Amino acid sequence: MRSVGRGRWRKAASQIGRSVAVWAVSTVTMLVLAGILPDFQLQSADGDSATTIAVTAGFGAGAFGVLSALVWPALVRLLLLVPALVLGLLVFFLNGALLLLALHLNPSERGAVAPETAVVVAAVMSAVASATGAALAVRDDDAYRRRLYRLADRRRRRAGPPCPATPGTVFVQLDGVGHDILLDAVGKGLMPTVARWLDGGDGRPATHRIVPWRTDWSSQTGASQLGILHGSNHDVPAFRWYEKDRGEVMVCNRPASAALLQHRAAEDAGHGGLLTVDGASRGNLFSGGAGEQALVLSIATRRRSRENRSRAGYFAYFSDPANAVRTAMSFAAEVGREIAQSTRARLRKERPRVSRGGLYPLVRAFATVVERDVVVAAVTGDMLAGRTAVYADLVAYDEVAHHSGPSGRDTEKVLQRLDRALALIEKVAEHAPRPYRIVVLSDHGQSPGETFRARYGLTLGDLVRAGCGLPVPRRARRTRSGAEARNAVRAALRRPVEEGGEERPAPGRRSEPIVLASGNLGLVSFPDVGHRMTKEEIDARHPALLPTLANHPGIGFLLVRSERHGGVVLGARGVEIPLDRLDEDPGPLAVFGPGAADAVRRTHSFPHTADIMVNSFYDPADGEVLAFEEQIGSHGGLGGAQSRAFLLSPTVFSPPVAEGAHLVGAEQVHRVLRRWLSEASGPQVPLDDSPSEARDSAPFAVPDGGLQDKSA
Repeated sequence: MRSVGRGRWRKAASQIGRSVAVWAVSTVTMLVLAGILPDFQLQSADGDSATTIAVTAGFGAGAFGVLSALVWPALVRLLLLVPALVLGLLVFFLNGALLLLALHLNPSERGAVAPETAVVVAAVMSAVASATGAALAVRDDDAYRRRLYRLADRRRRRAGPPCPATPGTVFVQLDGVGHDILLDAVGKGLMPTVARWLDGGDGRPATHRIVPWRTDWSSQTGASQLGILHGSNHDVPAFRWYEKDRGEVMVCNRPASAALLQHRAAEDAGHGGLLTVDGASRGNLFSGGAGEQALVLSIATRRRSRENRSRAGYFAYFSDPANAVRTAMSFAAEVGREIAQSTRARLRKERPRVSRGGLYPLVRAFATVVERDVVVAAVTGDMLAGRTAVYADLVAYDEVAHHSGPSGRDTEKVLQRLDRALALIEKVAEHAPRPYRIVVLSDHGQSPGETFRARYGLTLGDLVRAGCGLPVPRRARRTRSGAEARNAVRAALRRPVEEGGEERPAPGRRSEPIVLASGNLGLVSFPDVGHRMTKEEIDARHPALLPTLANHPGIGFLLVRSERHGGVVLGARGVEIPLDRLDEDPGPLAVFGPGAADAVRRTHSFPHTADIMVNSFYDPADGEVLAFEEQIGSHGGLGGAQSRAFLLSPTVFSPPVAEGAHLVGAEQVHRVLRRWLSEASGPQVPLDDSPSEARDSAPFAVPDGGLQDKSA
């Protein structure tokens, strides 16, 4: 009840604020017109002060607005009896008469206007007030929702036959929102819609349940969404990786890479995807097999029809001027908000902190405003058109958390606006031609922490080059880590330590390593070697490299292939544990919690796993990791909240997993969602019995408590 009361007060305050803004603009308009038109005066013949003139204009504008709101509706009813040709002329004269009456009501008896000029002044003021009110209303969700209803109703009338009576399902992905972050936001009252779903309120039962799910080692949107939408994320070791057989770097958010990954996943899973039956994909990296696609990266390079082209959603949305005004105003406000927040963080010398200048305010505004508005409009259109399955990704939180951190004032504001988007989708569902069930989920979380470079003064690439005996930038050579790496190289090659000298490259070097970062996960590949190198080969070529990396305090563990053991995990002080012994002796993986060994073993089986997989240090006491990218909220590897996503589903669906079991891996999430579609729409959506299910289900039988990090 308290939240409902607050909502009514906020709505009333918003309406009052809009009325005051319209009145202020009308007052300024009246002052401008009085200065331009000779037959319009707002002062006495003897002249008045600027304050008196302003008060006169304010009273006149207010009185004209009140008369227009109260008297004009009655006049319109009377004018309905007048022929249309005469009505057009009467409107102007009657509007002018209302202005004359408004000026006459001024108790100071100041203000005069000729009757013919009153017609012009009233017409201009009415137009300005109408435009101002419309511009302010476009940011009002109720007005926005009503406009979407009208547009979708026209679209539905053109569509023809009615949609099925069975329930449809909407999947909304809150990109990067971790399980604990969501519950914390609900507890703080930042997300009242989600709170109402979880606890009902007013004696009503809860409509949704929430469960955590553990991501794969590659805890990022590319791997998670590919597994969720297509049922397979096999051979996706990171957000970026080098494929030796093709000689290319794969990047999940690159259109060509996304298209290839989607093709591979469909072949591996043996089906088109989650959305093949009357589905729509909105704002995603991958299509999920949907027939209706907009803002989908994997189709950006294809030739498609106008309706299915990747950018078609933007054109469809901005073709409505009201949408353009609404989004443009919010975009400008978000740019200003980011500049203010980053300035405050800099003045307060907050730590950790990364650069937020350049184009970033525009990038943030695009992710938090434009992408959100376009995707939500597309989803509401899909619902009002009666589509069976819709999957949409809202990336706002993930973008802000990378630069502002996973928690704090900046991200809390984003979570509030995401909750408003969910409320809008829920309201639209009430007017849809079929019932809808709304599922909300995340693809990963975010772990806090400063960057590797900020803490140690050099990048992972610098450290790798130093460990290989390659030249590094002067700033990196001067750091303690760089100096230790160079000394380790000299010791391994049995060279004397030369102060101020430049070491020569290690013998046998034929090309430089490729070092890529995916959050706090690093990948090192040697492109001139056509196969995945073994530990023995790496040691023979660069004897100081693996010890330099494994012993660095900012690195948690390494994964390399081994001729003797198949695969080994390396840690500090010479720790070397074969993969098949990790269950009995997790070694450096122990701090990352149950499930880490299974995730590492699965990635080791991928054909395109890097020669050296590097996971950063993780502190379970505060949940911090060290990103190899310039991010203070990161994800992509193991460690902390980034591996703990959530699945929020209606209670009418069967439980995601049996009691006491745990949901692990994006592929298992896909099977759960596919089962729910079958429950909602009948046997037309079969359960996933693809080969990938049998292949990967066994390693993820995590024991009770397997989702709990040691920091929890």
